[in-house]
Amino acid sequence: MSPELSRCQAVCAQLRRYQRLVVTSHVRPDGDAVGSSLALAQALTALGKSAQVILRDPAPDPLTEFPGVETITLAAAVPADTEAVVVLECGDLDRTGLSGLDHCEVVNVDHHQGNNGYGHVHWFDPSYAAVGEMVFEIIEALGAPMTAEMATLLYVAIVTDTGSFRHPGTSPRTFAISGRLVAAGADPVLTARRLYDSNSVSRVRLQGAVLQTLDVEADGRIALLELTAATLAATGAAADDTEGIINIPLSIKSVQVALFFKATENGNYRVSLRSKGSLDVGAVARGFGGGGHLNASGCTVPGPMSAAREAILGRLLPILAAEAAGGAAGA
Repeated sequence: MSPELSRCQAVCAQLRRYQRLVVTSHVRPDGDAVGSSLALAQALTALGKSAQVILRDPAPDPLTEFPGVETITLAAAVPADTEAVVVLECGDLDRTGLSGLDHCEVVNVDHHQGNNGYGHVHWFDPSYAAVGEMVFEIIEALGAPMTAEMATLLYVAIVTDTGSFRHPGTSPRTFAISGRLVAAGADPVLTARRLYDSNSVSRVRLQGAVLQTLDVEADGRIALLELTAATLAATGAAADDTEGIINIPLSIKSVQVALFFKATENGNYRVSLRSKGSLDVGAVARGFGGGGHLNASGCTVPGPMSAAREAILGRLLPILAAEAAGGAAGA
């Protein structure tokens, strides 16, 4: 038995032991967090267990059209009678934003670098492009039926966390699992329309306003965007409407890294980082207590904007220089 299979089986053995389970993921959930959590909870329910998804924050607006999202419970703590909690996509327990986890058995399933191996049972493997891939294998190992709704949710998880199959972690396994999900009822065309072609007028106005702040550094290799509360109010948009904006400057040919600085109420800046190729922005985010993938990560840094910008660039520029030096040496 391979190490990956044995870890998957250990997770399944733990899940079979308990009747009342909660599935959760990180604060400010993305498509992988929402899709994977819902699909796993539905599989556990199909096996006769009591399973609910509890998240600290609501799903982003583009995800609300997908089946099952309306069943998510928003809370700050897990119920007292919970026997086990499955934590997906979290490097540590604090990322859930939930309390009460110290009274439960914890199952940790993650693919992010930096996971600290918490939980009574954990399966951590950064070779998976999305936790949705890992949950697919868990559901299969549990013997739960793969419904069209579950297939759709897992397909959403995979397509969003791979950047529509563009991130380096995308593998033959990613496409094999995605193909099986489509065969089980996931609709790639409808999914793409719901994710990418459902913008509101205010969302498009916000994109235009944020793009007006575009600045470039390092000979055009770094693009920076900024969002203030005033801009958000002027466009009539919601905070969730910022989703995907960071990918626009990343489409510039010379840009290797895109940074999106979003002002928070307490004077800090929530920073989203995206990169191309092997440039590891996850390492930058972890340096500020954040986390994420090699090509997509996030963290929070103190303001004002000038200080936040200086802090991020101070960590990023040496990585960019090392990347350029490595490329030159290999030329």
